Parts: sequence; structure tokens; C-alpha cells
Amino acid sequence: MGFDFGTVRIGVAIGETLTGLAHPLTMIPSEPLARRFEQIGALLAEWQPNQIIVGLPTSLEGAEHEMTQRCRRFGNQLHGRFNLPVTWVDERLSSAEAEQRLRQTGQTARATKANVDAVAAQILLQQWLDQHKISSGGINA
Repeated sequence: MGFDFGTVRIGVAIGETLTGLAHPLTMIPSEPLARRFEQIGALLAEWQPNQIIVGLPTSLEGAEHEMTQRCRRFGNQLHGRFNLPVTWVDERLSSAEAEQRLRQTGQTARATKANVDAVAAQILLQQWLDQHKISSGGINA
């Protein structure tokens, strides 16, 4: 399961290593904190992933900044609460790519804004799946 963490919204995607494909799933509000983890817990219970992928933002040059630390904290909280391994994936330009993909489908600006986080999570998860081709039969991520 992939997460594109933001201070307002968190995009969520689901992937399957058997097919090697990731799909946008949903968006959840970042606040309030208790509700965020309640919704994430429900998604994890439903989909039962074996791995969590979290996008890690850095500058275009690769330097860390405040959001990098917030995403690390979010990933560490996921690991601590749900006892699943967490892997961070470079998310540079994933939101821009997601917006471009959605615009190419003819979506309105409002629809694009509503869906961009889940598509960004899909892009991150797909990147991880592409880098970790696992042929051991259908492990969810």
C-alpha cells in the first residue's frame, strides 16, 4: 500500500506484486490525527498489505527539508501502530506528474485536485513495484 503524505490530504494507492500494477485507492484528510489513523487502519484491515510505501519529498537536488522529516515521522508512526515494514520512495515531481496525467484525461481542475493525491500515491507505489519485481505469487503492497 502506498501513501503520498501531505499536511492537508494523504493519497493512498494499492498494488499487487503478482501483476506489478498499482492503482489509486482513495484520499484521506491528514487531520484530525486520530481519524487519520482510524481510516488508515480500516484500509490496512481491508487490503492486508505486507508492505507500506511512503513518498519521501526532497528538493530537486535531493536535499531534505521540513516535509521530509514530517513524512519520515508519518512512516515511523505507521510502522509503530500497524507493525508493517515501511519503505520510503523518492517522490520528487510525483504530484506534478499526477496532475499532468489527470489533465490529459480531460478532468476538470476541481476533479484533478480531488484525485491528485491518490494518483501521486499510485505513481510512488508503481515506482517501487517496478524496482522490486517479486515473482513469489501475489504479495500485496
